[in-house]
Amino acid sequence: MTITEHRPAAPAQVRPPRAGRSNGQWAVDGLEPLNANEAVKAADNGLNVRERIEQVYAVQGFDSIADDDLHGRFRWWGLYTQRRQGIDGGRTAQLEPHELEDRYFMLRVRTDGLALSTEALRVLGDISTEFARGTADITDRQNIQYHWIAIEDVPEIWRRLESVGMETTTACGDTPRGFLGSPVAGIAADEIIDPTPVITQIKHRFIGDPELANLPRKFKTAITGNPSLDVVHEINDISLVGVVHPELGAGYDLWVGGALSTTPRLAERLGVFVREEQAADVWLGVISIFRDYGYRRLRNKARLKFLLAEWGTAKFRDVLETEYLGYRLPDGPAPAPATTSGDHVGVHRQKDGRFFVGAAPVVGRIGGTTLAGLADLVERTGAGTVRLTAFQKLVIVDVPEASVEELVAGLEPLGLTARPSFFRRTTVACTGIEFCKLAIVDTKDTAAATVAELEKRLAGLRLDTPISLHVNGCPNSCARIQTADIGLKGQIVTTDDGEQQPGFQVHLGGGLASADRDEAGLGRTVRGLKVTADGLTDYVERVVRRYVQDRSTGETFATWAHRAEEGALQ
Repeated sequence: MTITEHRPAAPAQVRPPRAGRSNGQWAVDGLEPLNANEAVKAADNGLNVRERIEQVYAVQGFDSIADDDLHGRFRWWGLYTQRRQGIDGGRTAQLEPHELEDRYFMLRVRTDGLALSTEALRVLGDISTEFARGTADITDRQNIQYHWIAIEDVPEIWRRLESVGMETTTACGDTPRGFLGSPVAGIAADEIIDPTPVITQIKHRFIGDPELANLPRKFKTAITGNPSLDVVHEINDISLVGVVHPELGAGYDLWVGGALSTTPRLAERLGVFVREEQAADVWLGVISIFRDYGYRRLRNKARLKFLLAEWGTAKFRDVLETEYLGYRLPDGPAPAPATTSGDHVGVHRQKDGRFFVGAAPVVGRIGGTTLAGLADLVERTGAGTVRLTAFQKLVIVDVPEASVEELVAGLEPLGLTARPSFFRRTTVACTGIEFCKLAIVDTKDTAAATVAELEKRLAGLRLDTPISLHVNGCPNSCARIQTADIGLKGQIVTTDDGEQQPGFQVHLGGGLASADRDEAGLGRTVRGLKVTADGLTDYVERVVRRYVQDRSTGETFATWAHRAEEGALQ
């Protein structure tokens, strides 16, 4: 069922603060905490809670956990309490956090775009099976996310992760979160520059550094040297994107200030060229600007995008160069438009003659059995390692040519496919009401059911380019709804009969730079256009068929959605 109101959409705006008002910037206003969250961070660095988890809380159990640690500092080690089962979405905004939370945790494991060995896959699978009731999701930030984690098991989980070079350090919290890195770094035939050395250096130097563990809010990083632009660079706080300078050779173009949530803002280029040997110091400079000048008075204004809106790119560049680097960066070129898909799904030849194979689970769900089976398949076919993508997919690299078809066939029984349908390939869903305390509606199961049904209904429909479908359980846009062809924001909707049901506000025609789109843009919101969860498949089928009927030759869904009359989008 679709519910509509015919009012024009108003785009979200990121506005600078009012002049003369303190924003809690350390370099301007001093270090005095201006809200409860800042007071908790000032009282004790979040990194210090690990010792209490290992020596006190894991021994004495959930009831021994201090409130400031449970609802604050645990995030510095990738831990959030998960949603208590059986609480419907209509009560999400009505209950206090302690009423919504369970005695179990979500645990986020960062991979930072780096390779996972078969040993690491088995460790991840065993953790899922033994400690997480079989759960494991690939997030759209290349993390692995578990649920049903008991505090008593956390030290053993850390021990196992660290035995294969993995960690949960600053996977959440007001910290440098997990990095997005090109899943085909070092192997792609068309690669401009391999970002692996830069990611490794930044991680080694700065992750876990107490000096960078108290930021105004989260800080997201993306680094790629692949011309497919495969790390959604336009929506990160900092992105380094591979380019070739006409005189200085291969290096990086610097972007800052991107983020979505309730006030989306696309990142902007500073117009500088960053050499590989400068990249870690430039990253440190940008995050230090955020630490020192970022707004700390109001948390909903504390992301880097708000500072950039006040300063502009010219001032940001000047402060970076003069106050933090001590030298000027040369001007540099922008990345060229992508010519291939950044999700890397399918079979592709590497520069050394072997192959990489990108495979799609259903909305990122993998689980312990899948992870263990994938490790076995990789070894059986003589392949190398596995990497995760920013689209809830995975890539198996270093596959011998003679083993490609065996590997592709072996993925199917694991619930993975290298040749997915359009909608299985492009659908992304956040955690949703099943485990998230902020969510209002179900996402994973709803998206999976929608994909399965669309595969049947639209099987004969000719689509020249994929149409992305992103499903989010609340307004915070973890599933990047404003940058999808069809973005769905979870909310309770009222039907024409006056009945309240789980449903979605619809965003249409968003997208990031890709092989089908030269520039990023936010989706169009037809204000009042809402779809019930039960009516979601009908709506997507209807709007896709209308697009196919009305499109001009070569016209993408996004272009059509922005020009179409409102009646065509219902």
